Amino acid sequence: MLALSTLAAAAILLAVIFVFVWRLAVRLDNFSIVDVAWSYAFAPVAILYALLLDGWLPRRLTIAALVSLWSLRLGTYLLRRIRAHHPQEDARYAVLRERWAADLAGAFLKFFLAQAMLVWLLMLPVFLICRETQLGFHGLEWFGIGIWFVALSGEAIADSQLRRFKERNQDRRLVCREGLWKFSRHPNYFFQSLLWWGLFFMALPAPWGWAAILAPIAMLWFLLRVTGIPLTEELALKSKGDAYRDYQKTTSALVPWPIKS
Repeated sequence: MLALSTLAAAAILLAVIFVFVWRLAVRLDNFSIVDVAWSYAFAPVAILYALLLDGWLPRRLTIAALVSLWSLRLGTYLLRRIRAHHPQEDARYAVLRERWAADLAGAFLKFFLAQAMLVWLLMLPVFLICRETQLGFHGLEWFGIGIWFVALSGEAIADSQLRRFKERNQDRRLVCREGLWKFSRHPNYFFQSLLWWGLFFMALPAPWGWAAILAPIAMLWFLLRVTGIPLTEELALKSKGDAYRDYQKTTSALVPWPIKS
């Protein structure tokens, strides 16, 4: 009962957060803020699981701290970016506006609630970790924590490199090929995906820990097939043209890899 009630509490919390943010987005006429809400939403859910579940306390505190650290870093980064460009909306949501013009508010409400569901699903490993009662950290947990910190650092570095490139170059037709962006067209997405593989390994020692595989697979699917790479690349081709087509030919889409010949 504790497990089910905690999952239900998390679902309700996320629904309330995203409905509130949707109403704010309608009022501001800027749906980009869903990215900020999505990023920040992981921290309260992690804290909720750590408080309500009955696993080994140091493990619960550790995973809540790790997830909150990532959540607050990414959310703050995106908030600053959106504030710098407000009232201009992110180009991805301008495209969705055109597609959903017949029922704009209703379509975006469904989209926001879908984001809430995604957060709930992605937090499955954290739920399982917080239920693990075994004293002490398992070797797989240490391995997962190591992957988590590599991914957290890599995502932060990729975001910082892209931000500095844009600050130095106002021409939107230019393609960033610096640092990690020299080896991957989307290093930020790669490391974001890697974060959830770290969580998967941390969850493996827990009962039903294997079920945590759903989270990294869901994250990878969204990045590769839904709102990640496909839409980002579509917009990049429109704004950068042949320069981006050349970038596609010579640079890995996701996994950082040496430049192709």
